[in-house]
This record gives sequence, structure tokens and C-alpha cells, in this order.
Amino acid sequence: MREALFVKQNTEKWKRFDEMRLSNPDELADRFIEITNDLAYSKTFYPNSKTTAYLNGLASKLHQSVYKNKKEKSNRFVNFWKIELPFLFFEHRRKIIYSLAFFLVSCAIGAVSAKYDDTFIRLILGDGYVNMTNDNISKGDPFGVYKRENPILMFIQIAGNNIFVSFYTFVLGILFSFGSVVSLFRNGIMLGSFQYFFFSKGLGLQSVLVIWIHGTLEISAIVLAGAAGLVLGNSLLFPKTYTRKASVLKGAKNGLKIVLGLLPIFIVAAFLESFITRHTEMPMILSGLILLSSAAFIIWYVFIYPIKINRQNHSS
Repeated sequence: MREALFVKQNTEKWKRFDEMRLSNPDELADRFIEITNDLAYSKTFYPNSKTTAYLNGLASKLHQSVYKNKKEKSNRFVNFWKIELPFLFFEHRRKIIYSLAFFLVSCAIGAVSAKYDDTFIRLILGDGYVNMTNDNISKGDPFGVYKRENPILMFIQIAGNNIFVSFYTFVLGILFSFGSVVSLFRNGIMLGSFQYFFFSKGLGLQSVLVIWIHGTLEISAIVLAGAAGLVLGNSLLFPKTYTRKASVLKGAKNGLKIVLGLLPIFIVAAFLESFITRHTEMPMILSGLILLSSAAFIIWYVFIYPIKINRQNHSS
């Protein structure tokens, strides 16, 4: 690569790093690794250039900042959700949007397929579930499935399954991002056909008010796990100025942080499904309030708050 092109591709990043005043040790360390990788590349191909001298100075500056802030790890646990995870959401916001788009398209495909093929719902959801739900509808309790099990056992099973699905979706990203897209597609098809099933029975609004009490957080977290998989897969496909190995390691680290950050969301979703959703006759206002509160939290924490944090970081 010509030096002019190398500089053009990275100037904005270097300028941003030079102006940043970060207090998070891990964020500083990540920036330091990125700059040292660029410095190594520059030393190899342009050893006597001004670019190499500039990067060497910037690397030294970041190195001092890393060790100056090394003692600040006492608040590491709080800072992860308060600063680090929102930064990752901001940095990878496009992948989050792509993941959401893949999921919504697959939901639409699932719903349309269920509408025009009477056997599709049974193929996706299984005869057992469809027969059981039809039986519950005939008894006047269409969402009785949420009342069948002990809430504590139900909580453990649901939380474990959702966490497994999120890690599975993330890890599949190593298959050039395609694996995560397939997982999103599969879950979207299931949700689309599942939701259409209740609408076709005249239970559309009721199903939304019941199922999405927990589904808002649960589905949002699965979409974010898909985005984490795209972070991993794209790091393999598009290493940019990094070596492919360094790029994959960075992508795996960032993607894993996103998935780990979803654990509290999955736990709260499992709690709602196990202990709250079973009260299917609760007032519409209450169920709507829970649903809207969950949606507002996701929109704020994943999209709005990260923008605010990023602006504060640039202005500091």
C-alpha cells in the first residue's frame, strides 16, 4: 500500500485518538494496541517517514496514559456497563442496524409463509406446540403454556436457553458472518410464524400484550448477539490495516464483550417470562407499561446513551 493511501485511510482515526482523553484503562489499552499495529506497519514499509515518527509519538503518549490509569480498575465492573459497553454499541452501530434488518426481514418471511402455507406453522413450531395451543384456545386460555411449569424451574431453563442461543449466534459469526445471519434468520422465521399464528386466531393484540412483556428484552438481546457475531465475522473478512490474526482477536474480544453485556438483559427477560407473563389477565395498562418500558430502555441504552457518551468523550 502506498504511504499516501495508508495515511488517508487512517488520518481521522489517528486524529481522534490523539484528541481523546479516556479514563477507562481497557479502552486506552485497545487504542494503544491499534496504534502500535499501525506503527509496526509503518515501520515496515515507511521506516524513515514522517508518518512513522508521528505514530511513534502517538504510541508513546497512549502508553503513558495506559499506565497512568492502570490503578483505576476498582470500578471496572461498573464502568463496563456504564462506559465500555455503550462505546461498543456506538462503534458497531451499523452492525446492530444490519442485524436488526436481517431479523425483521426473516420475521416478515415467516409471517407471509405462514399465511400462504397452512403446513408452515406446524413445520416451524411443531405439531405438539400447535395442538397444545389450539387446545388452550378452545379452553379460553390461549397463553396457558406460560402457567404450566414451576416459575423457578422455568426461569432457570429459559435463562439458560437464551444465553446459549446468544453465545451460539455470536460464535457462528466466525463463519464469515454468514453463520450469525443464518441464526438470526432462523429465529426471525420462528417469531414471524409464531406471531402470525395468534393473529390468524384473532388474538393479535392480546398476544402482543402478553408475549412481548418478556419478548421485548429477549428478542432485542438476540438481535444484539447477532450484531456481536457480525463484529466477529467482519473482523475476519475485513482486517483493514491489521494482520488478519490481530483483527480476528480484536473482533472476538469486542463481540464477546457485547454478548457478556447481554447477560443481565436475558436474566430480566427470563424473570419476566417466568413470573410475570403467566399473569395473562393483568390489566392492559400494566402489561403495556412493562412492554413500553422495556422498549424505551433498549432504545436509550443501545442507541441514545452511546451517542451521548461518545460526545462527552470527544469534548473532554
